[in-house]
Amino acid sequence: MNEQDTPVPGKPAGRIRQKNEETILAAAAAEFARYGFKGTSMNAIATRAGLPKANLHYYFSSKLGLYVEVMRHILELWDTAFDDMRAEDDPATALANYIRMKMEFSRRHPQASKIFAMEVISGSECLAEHFGQDYRDWFRGRTAVFEAWIAAGKMDPVDPMHLIFLIWSSTQHYADFSDQIRRIGGKRMTRQDFAVATDNLIRIILKGCGLTPPAATTD
Repeated sequence: MNEQDTPVPGKPAGRIRQKNEETILAAAAAEFARYGFKGTSMNAIATRAGLPKANLHYYFSSKLGLYVEVMRHILELWDTAFDDMRAEDDPATALANYIRMKMEFSRRHPQASKIFAMEVISGSECLAEHFGQDYRDWFRGRTAVFEAWIAAGKMDPVDPMHLIFLIWSSTQHYADFSDQIRRIGGKRMTRQDFAVATDNLIRIILKGCGLTPPAATTD
């Protein structure tokens, strides 16, 4: 057992391990987002995490394994949020909530989103297994929710697949292109800026689906 995992009074080893893993994943996300997979070293990740390199290898045996885990973490967050959407839900409320969650992920996890974007642009080699038949089946299950809303006359007959792609791209833009937004706007986006952007996206997307947006969260 590494020193970092040595139990201390009143603090279980499991909590220490979880904290170290979260620290490593955050450091790895920052390095991968800035330098890409090839330009990032385990030494740089260990330095940013403030942990010895030996401890890094204790938790993640390889750079590739750590890279995939960073992407798996953001995909799990995104997919879990989407799983909560049901055919019996009110589409305006469900879509507004989903857009808000995706924007919050972009605000809180921008580096992981950038890594995912770079991986997809470069061919998704490390995500080939993730985007297999199981994922395609899951995606079809998500589009079926929209098809049920359309069939019930709850929303306009838009193409579910392209609507989902629109939501993904518009919300992730605020993470993936944050530097462009900062340079155009003259500052980094605050929590309030994200709230304004979120309400605008909800209004534009829902009206495009023939839905009445819920009350805005901003003044």
